[in-house]
Amino acid sequence: MEGRQSLHPWVEQRRERVTFGLQAIARKGEPEPGKSVVDAAKVADDLGFDAFYLGDHPAWSPDPFLHFAAMAVTTRRIFLGPMVSAVPYRNPLLIARLASDLDHLSSGRFINGLGIGWNAAEYGLGTNEFDRMGLPYPATADRQAALEEALAIIRGVWQHTPCTFHGTHYQVTDAQVPPPVQRPEPPVVLAGGGERVTLRQVARLADVSNFGPGPAGGVDSPEDARRKLAVLRRHCEEVGRPYDDVLRSHFTHWVMLAETEDAVAAKVERYFPNGLDAFWGAYLVARTPAGAVEYFQSFADAGIQHFVAQILDTDDDETFQLLAEQVAPAIRPA
Repeated sequence: MEGRQSLHPWVEQRRERVTFGLQAIARKGEPEPGKSVVDAAKVADDLGFDAFYLGDHPAWSPDPFLHFAAMAVTTRRIFLGPMVSAVPYRNPLLIARLASDLDHLSSGRFINGLGIGWNAAEYGLGTNEFDRMGLPYPATADRQAALEEALAIIRGVWQHTPCTFHGTHYQVTDAQVPPPVQRPEPPVVLAGGGERVTLRQVARLADVSNFGPGPAGGVDSPEDARRKLAVLRRHCEEVGRPYDDVLRSHFTHWVMLAETEDAVAAKVERYFPNGLDAFWGAYLVARTPAGAVEYFQSFADAGIQHFVAQILDTDDDETFQLLAEQVAPAIRPA
């Protein structure tokens, strides 16, 4: 498959500074979770965040594409995208259609985040999402190969002539959908930290690399980020692509901010009255603004340029505001 040949304008506009996107979820028990995430995107837009993301977990959270459509017409400037869309859940032609439609609805503000899906049971987080939907859960190598075929089809059906593609995992015949507004296309994010295959796919095919701790790519520290980015740099060199043509982003579980240490402790206790389990204890970033600046700056110093800050509650206005006003402006590029 033909690789990335040019620097994407979205990346070019961001690679000399550090930017922040949000991924907020409705708190458990929220009576209108869909409306909650749409409202949160409007708040993020008003606060000046760069992007707003949703996960792609149909078994337990609002559908990202449906809700991005509502966000597209209720926000002004913020970019919107899945972090990330699990390719096995949808036919690639459908992904291409949804992405193009959303890029038009938003006047060119869609981010095409793609991934291979993952097994929640591996991390003690409950039943495998694929099992919940009655879908097969192929081996990692098969899902990686399927993602590459899917991306070939997505790009193929946006061209001026119909696309026919007969792969191992996906096939289309004389397929074509209207191209997106953005040129050459919406920026492509490939998620994951696999050093042998995934980061090489990023170097060949994507505009943005995204990884984070635990199930989001195994990058738990700035040292981990440096190692992964060194691997990405090597892959870029091997395929003849400038390393700085790839925007490096980090997915941060879960950000919770308050003005003082006592207020941070009180907020954690309010959200986790029974205490933190192994997962939340390992990945919750509960800090004061000064502590959060130290945390994010350490990853920026390692080479991260864009942060996807995951917020536990769409109603946590304090975290939204402190992140926008006291933390994000203080982070400097390496």
